[in-house]
Amino acid sequence: MTNRQLVAVAALACAGCCIGPILGVLGAIAALGAVSTAFIGLVGLAVTIAALAAIIAVRKRRTSCAPGAVEVVLRRRSTSLPDAGR
Repeated sequence: MTNRQLVAVAALACAGCCIGPILGVLGAIAALGAVSTAFIGLVGLAVTIAALAAIIAVRKRRTSCAPGAVEVVLRRRSTSLPDAGR
């Protein structure tokens, strides 16, 4: 058996032995990614529902303006500066 063949057999043995834990770690990363995606989506949905409920509550409490004409009085601002109105 040559040196090159020995290295190849050792590499195959290492890959065969370590592939289980490597795939386990990759699977855990994928599972955590799926869980975090679902969690972030649910939190976003909860925030959206809370915002919509707040908007609806504010709109129901808000009083509407009375129909008809409203008197508007316009006045000049008074200032303490001399010659400010020119």
